[in-house]
Amino acid sequence: MNQVLTKGIILSRTDFGEADRILTVLTPDQGKLRLIAKGVRKVKSKLAGGIELFSVSQISFIPGRGEIGTLTSTRLEKHFGTIVNDINRTMQGYDWLKLINRVTEDMPGPEYFDVLAHVLEGLDDATLDAALIQLWLYMQLLKLAGHTPNLQTDESDNKLDVNEKYNFDLENMGFIVQANGPFSADHIKLLRLAIGLGSPGGLRQVKDAETVLGKCLQLAMNMVGRFIRI
Repeated sequence: MNQVLTKGIILSRTDFGEADRILTVLTPDQGKLRLIAKGVRKVKSKLAGGIELFSVSQISFIPGRGEIGTLTSTRLEKHFGTIVNDINRTMQGYDWLKLINRVTEDMPGPEYFDVLAHVLEGLDDATLDAALIQLWLYMQLLKLAGHTPNLQTDESDNKLDVNEKYNFDLENMGFIVQANGPFSADHIKLLRLAIGLGSPGGLRQVKDAETVLGKCLQLAMNMVGRFIRI
């Protein structure tokens, strides 16, 4: 049977038998794969170096007749090794791999691979606030799932005003004018950037982002919790 060559990010690894592992791999063009890496836990395994967590690798595999294919070769393309130097970023990395694994149960498009690659790249940058990465990730997942919030107009279809205060209506995914509401133009700006930027790194340029980040992240978590199975 013909081998397939692609890129992959390992979402999970499970020991199997005496020396094998079952891998769950997210790819840009083959969806999500389950592959057996035979003998990979042996000291001299040629596959081991290319199935590290927090990495992008070139992989070759033979599709299986059932759900599990066979990994035949690996080559590490990019390892985000700085992540494991910080226990908090490492644990967040594990959590986000699990999150992407859950939200890609159906055949995922290449956008999910790109999002995860950018998340790992951001997490590898110790100077980038992990909460900014998390906000970017949640807003991207909402967009990919077709639940983009209305960040342009209020409940009356009026353009959002820099001088107004707002609350947020989860049912209609939009802002409502409310005196002394918890959201201002600064919150809306950060949310717009989080959904519009191609990677989380650009959020570091937002002046005084830390003053509005907490409420923005909580809102994003509420939206994700309501509309995306996690």
